[in-house]
Amino acid sequence: QVQFVESGGGLVQPGGSLSLSCAASGIAFDAYEMGWYRQGPGNQYELVSSIYREGNTRYTDPVKGRFTISRDNAKATLYLQMNNLNPEDTGVYHCNAVFGKDDFLFSNWGQGTRVTVSS
Repeated sequence: QVQFVESGGGLVQPGGSLSLSCAASGIAFDAYEMGWYRQGPGNQYELVSSIYREGNTRYTDPVKGRFTISRDNAKATLYLQMNNLNPEDTGVYHCNAVFGKDDFLFSNWGQGTRVTVSS
């Protein structure tokens, strides 16, 4: 059974940092491009960053230069280092395998981890 368990979120002031983790199970983790998605209204999921099997990365323009995505295939774990956070980064962050350009592959979403950036 596919399962994603996200952790590391919290409340932080603007300019602060957070480190997110996502432990995946039930999938061949090292076979997929993996991504971090931010959940929006109406259960819409926006791809924020992704990392290919071999390590190449993608970022949306708003987070480029501030976020760093990485993966440990041996541990089936995905990471997101978030620096210089701003209120627009607030949301619930999920991980999933990437399908196509920026869609998600598995319908089994985890509980996500909430990031709140506020003074």
